[in-house]
Amino acid sequence: MNFKKRIPNQQAGFQMAPMVDIMFILLTFFMTAFIFAQWENKLGIQVPTASSGSQHDREVGEVVINIDREGKIYINSIEKSPDQLRDLLAMVADVSKLQPVIIRADADVAHKHFVQVLDICRSVDIVNVAIASLPPGAEGTAN
Repeated sequence: MNFKKRIPNQQAGFQMAPMVDIMFILLTFFMTAFIFAQWENKLGIQVPTASSGSQHDREVGEVVINIDREGKIYINSIEKSPDQLRDLLAMVADVSKLQPVIIRADADVAHKHFVQVLDICRSVDIVNVAIASLPPGAEGTAN
């Protein structure tokens, strides 16, 4: 006696449900990455314009230091004191002295606050420091 049913061997077609799941996961990943990238730049800082300079690609692990009009220092939208900044940059310098650091200072910030951050970078031997600026005629904030 033959109890096996004769089921035709059908090829599985293209499955749309797993593709929708993958696209949803990718969308969630990129939205999250965009939100975290915006946190490192304190909003409301108007960086100065400069006719010279060049745009560089973002590097992995770069530290973005924001200085607002009052001279307050922010990293990832969290206010830091000069001593906290020195401790943080010292830990970064222990990993690599060539770690990129970008300073985004407001155009109206007092020069002494900007120099203070540069001095902190130098005191912990970080030498790869860049200053954020906009090209002439550009409006808004630099990223």
